[in-house]
Amino acid sequence: MRMYSPKSILQVFTKCLLMFALVCFFAFNFVSATSAQETFGAGVDYTKPKNYTVAGITVVGAEYTDVQAIKLFTGIREGEEITIPGDAFSKAIKNLWSQRLFTEISINIAEIRGNEVFLVIYLTEMPRLARYGFPGIKKSEAENLREKLDIRSGIIVSENLKRTSINVIRNYYIEKGYFNVTVRDSVTPDAIMANSVFLMFLVDKGERVKVESINIEGETILIEKKIKRTMKNTKEKAWWRIFKSSKFMEPEFEEDLDRVVAKYNKEGFRNARIISDTVRRVSPSTVAVDIKLSEGNKFYFHNITFVGNTKYRTGRLDSILNIDKGDVYDSELLSMRINGNPNGRDLGTLYSDEGYLNFYAFPVETLVPGDSIDVEIRIFEGKEYRVGKVTIVGNTKTFDHVVFREIRSRPGDKFSRADVQRTQRELAGLQYFNVEKFDFKVYPHPEDGTVDLEYILEEKPSDQVELSGGWGGNRVVGSLGLSFNNFSMRNFFKKSAWTPLPTGDGQRLAIRAVTNGLFFQSYNLSFTEPWLGGKKANSLSTSIYSSTQTNGQRKTINGETNPLRQSLNILGATASLGKRLQKPDDWFLVYAGISYQHFDLNNFGSFFSFTDGFSNNLAANFTIERNSISVPIYPTFGSKVTLVTKMTFPYTLWGERVQNKTYDYQNMSDQERFDWVEYYKVKFTAEWYTPLNRHKERQFVLANKIGFGFLGTYNSRLGESPFERFYLGGVFLSGFLLDGREIVNLRGYDDLALTFPSDRVGSPVIAKYSTEIRYPLSTNPNATIYALGFVEAGNTWTSLKNFSPFNLYRSGGVGLRIFLPMFGLLGFDYGWRLDDVPFSPNMAKGQFHFSIGMNLGEL
Repeated sequence: MRMYSPKSILQVFTKCLLMFALVCFFAFNFVSATSAQETFGAGVDYTKPKNYTVAGITVVGAEYTDVQAIKLFTGIREGEEITIPGDAFSKAIKNLWSQRLFTEISINIAEIRGNEVFLVIYLTEMPRLARYGFPGIKKSEAENLREKLDIRSGIIVSENLKRTSINVIRNYYIEKGYFNVTVRDSVTPDAIMANSVFLMFLVDKGERVKVESINIEGETILIEKKIKRTMKNTKEKAWWRIFKSSKFMEPEFEEDLDRVVAKYNKEGFRNARIISDTVRRVSPSTVAVDIKLSEGNKFYFHNITFVGNTKYRTGRLDSILNIDKGDVYDSELLSMRINGNPNGRDLGTLYSDEGYLNFYAFPVETLVPGDSIDVEIRIFEGKEYRVGKVTIVGNTKTFDHVVFREIRSRPGDKFSRADVQRTQRELAGLQYFNVEKFDFKVYPHPEDGTVDLEYILEEKPSDQVELSGGWGGNRVVGSLGLSFNNFSMRNFFKKSAWTPLPTGDGQRLAIRAVTNGLFFQSYNLSFTEPWLGGKKANSLSTSIYSSTQTNGQRKTINGETNPLRQSLNILGATASLGKRLQKPDDWFLVYAGISYQHFDLNNFGSFFSFTDGFSNNLAANFTIERNSISVPIYPTFGSKVTLVTKMTFPYTLWGERVQNKTYDYQNMSDQERFDWVEYYKVKFTAEWYTPLNRHKERQFVLANKIGFGFLGTYNSRLGESPFERFYLGGVFLSGFLLDGREIVNLRGYDDLALTFPSDRVGSPVIAKYSTEIRYPLSTNPNATIYALGFVEAGNTWTSLKNFSPFNLYRSGGVGLRIFLPMFGLLGFDYGWRLDDVPFSPNMAKGQFHFSIGMNLGEL
């Protein structure tokens, strides 16, 4: 065997290493040349650099990129002197690569003429985006992703674009609780556009990650259940959890941790904090959350003092603050009582309502040894401002004077935030403007102590076309109504004002027709002027109407009177005046009016105690109402209390006692007894609204209503009036009310089934109570939608002696309301009755109720 010395072995190893280095060098240069090349060409001596003047630059392969821009990116200019070989070409290639527009770049020498050189830049452009998509996912998810991605047709499809887009898509699904999501891209050449591609993002969401358990560690004075309830969005997985998912989402989890700390602060633990929070993967689809708390000591309010107050004495401010020594320390409550109480009882409101526009107060805490905290509230009152100019913008259809008469902020008055809020409430009541777009701006002028106000409005459709249907008298009843709620009568005869109708004066003109063919026809015309005379809120309302109900027979046959025809004709008219009171406060309204109905019966015996003849109903009406609800369609706060009286003249008592007449009621026909009907009628209703989550954009609202009605008679010997009675049960959409009757709904029961003694006669006494929890699905004024759950109860009685306010028929259920400005209110309800009705043993336990544009006859 041949032996090698260590020296020879070292020589062989060195040679091999040099050969390997040369091979790597040439291989590297060969690979690099495939994407970026510096080709000097023939006639160039690599060992002797020489200066050349660039005589021309040609760019090959740039179809979508500007050629002049490419030349500019290289840094080589025509007429410039460069050294070949040198670093000019490598710098140019580096500059072009940095643009991230090309996949291949090379610079060649096309020709050398003496000291002049002609260069050629060869490029291969990156593909452009023709379109992109998300195959396999929901359309709504794809639309959301398109809003988040900054991608548009024609942009360069680079690796950075794909990588950034994938991260955006992954983060979108992770926020939705899909922690196992995978996203990859797929690029396909576009068959239509050259050098363009179709980019697809393939998404596999995987299983949604849910919270298996929430573990609270550390000192827990608050019970664990209370802490978990405070976490609104992070919930443990449970079979009974229907309305709130247990999915885990990082942003919501962080918010819940803040809620936990805020809950401790509200309970007096001002030093509470989260020491640590850990999210552990339990399985591919579940995680466990560990939260470690440090609660600290519980603190209480000690002494509260005020500094800087000159307008109000300390006692007045202390009563507004309403925090006593020894109360649990709650910084959030303190801040709200200083400025931001939704009920308006705070220091900021107190001062701003008196013109102190720049009022500011901030509390300074001083820790007292032990568990108490002193608070010094430092007040800066500023200057008292008065209203300067008041302007309005955005009322494109409604005339200025209609808006200005509802504005409570008057030039020269003290600035008052309460006046601004009341103005917005009054403007919302008109239903001409989008309440979601209400805004106002203040422009203070410290030099003269005035503030200019600008109210910002946005018009919305207010006219209504009522197309409604119902079932009454065993027939389908249809109605068509037109309500022009911002009408202008003064421009009625101005041709230019008809666009398509004269509008802008805030008047209301309504026309309504109801029919089911030959059996029933009704026509109604009404007009309301809310500001009679234009200076005060005194309203005038008038209406005339006519209706005819028959047995379906025509009036004449071959020119002769039809003996088989049965009919009831009603002609009526009303007029009333309304006035806004200033005392006890200006939420009060009073209305006084008169109404007249003439009934003409021809062999008609369906609803009345006599079949032939006539009757007259002339009555005076008086209403007093206090209405402070926030908005008409979906009120979130406020109340409405109404007392209505309606009475006729006591004809028989006048005749008996004043004229000494004697009437033989026993031998009188009903036609004679009710020639001029007499009665008195009293109704009381109250409704109030309470928000259940004040600080949310969409508020749950508790709506409560109560109502009582009583129909009485002056002369007991004459008997009770057959008109103006109450009917209860179901949702009776008759489409026509013949005799002043009031139909009150009670969902879950058959129509009119709770009317005693019978639904043919009606009831003189009624009571109804209802409670609803409402939640808005859409607050858009063009389509207001809210869901509701309800419980209600009611009953009718044959006399006031039998009245028992707690002997009621009860029901509960769910419903949906949709308000469209052009069509009014649409209602869908399903009610379950909770009590049996003696005379209806086969009544269904649950019923669906449906209404379109109908007044449901609420008491």
